[in-house]
Amino acid sequence: MRHEFPDYAAYDWSLSRLPHQTPPRGDWTTWLILGGRGAGKTRAGAEWVRAAVGGGVDGPGDANARREPRARAVALVAETYADAREVMIEGPSGIRAVAAPLDRPDYEASRRRLVWPNGAVAYAFSAEDPDGIRGYQFDAAWSDELCKWRYPEATWSNLQLALRLGERPRQIATTTPRPMALLKRLMAAQTTALTRATTYDNRDNLSDAFFTEIAALFEGSALGRQELMGEVIDETPGALWTWSMIEAARIAVAPPLSRVVVAVDPPATAAPGADECGLVAAGLGEAGETRVGYVLADWSAGGLSPRQWAERTVAAYHEFEADRIVVEVNQGGDMARAVIAQIDPAAPVSGVYATRGKRLRAEPVAALYEQGRVRHVGAFPALEDQMTSYAGPGANSGARSPDRLDALVWALSELMLKPAAPRPGVRRLS
Repeated sequence: MRHEFPDYAAYDWSLSRLPHQTPPRGDWTTWLILGGRGAGKTRAGAEWVRAAVGGGVDGPGDANARREPRARAVALVAETYADAREVMIEGPSGIRAVAAPLDRPDYEASRRRLVWPNGAVAYAFSAEDPDGIRGYQFDAAWSDELCKWRYPEATWSNLQLALRLGERPRQIATTTPRPMALLKRLMAAQTTALTRATTYDNRDNLSDAFFTEIAALFEGSALGRQELMGEVIDETPGALWTWSMIEAARIAVAPPLSRVVVAVDPPATAAPGADECGLVAAGLGEAGETRVGYVLADWSAGGLSPRQWAERTVAAYHEFEADRIVVEVNQGGDMARAVIAQIDPAAPVSGVYATRGKRLRAEPVAALYEQGRVRHVGAFPALEDQMTSYAGPGANSGARSPDRLDALVWALSELMLKPAAPRPGVRRLS
């Protein structure tokens, strides 16, 4: 009987990895990889974990090759639990995909953990649940897409407190950069080994169509420098918002609220490649000398039919116990109201009509941020990217319409820039 054995040379990462995917030399604690989309960050993270638990072969030139002890308890932290499983664990460049057959760990979905044949264990965590890390302890960790985390400071702090096993706990963080305070501190830390990579560094492993049809749209723009070149872009010239303004506005939990609205900017069409449906929930603090607005959620999404975006809008209305739905009615006002009424006839709807350009509508809302009168409850990466990159018509070549930003402007304008009848009671978000 003939036995087929796997080609283990195909799993020797040291033969095919790129320079930016090679673990750095030196006495570092955090290996931070900043890279553009498709630069190979996920593969680097998965292979580092694989080698850390003893399931891979370090290159002969690595300063830490074959060093013992190996990691036995690993934390895997992603934006959501779904991302941890679908990208870090089960994805095409994830931990299970890169492992040789006899070293491949089993995923126990009910416990959100990977178990290797040699006894090493890795647990998956979500940055939406920072306290979920409490009570665990690790000797290694992989944090993916750090700059997309909803609660970056709390999640990172809890992770560092859990890295307390072994002689020298280490971690890798892989992310497309955004100019957030946590990232800048990590970049400046003496214990961080920083690696940079662009999308083009991994071109041989990416589709030609991606570069001719997608990447070409963003080349030369500020967004392209961030998403393709992996650069930290602090400010876009002419933008109404800066990252420092948004970071200063960030909080973890909303206080009691007197009003909540859901604002929606419907797409003109549901055709492939159409604009997103902007959908933002925001609330207003209790009465006082200075009223403060709170951005609660960004439920914006693309590819939605009229009924789908109406269902999503009504779901947000009930989820946040809102007082009112505010909908932009430039694109078929009667249709917008009618389709929402089909889902929930009792939901109160106010139509708003855009008579001025996007920038002019946004300027009074940006002024509220400058005055310190708006807070972001958590992080909203896609929305915040639009806020800090939109500089007005013609200034964002290749970028989509800022529909999330439009919804934000409608929500905060409804709450803070127009007279409102007093409403009894206080809204407390659970």
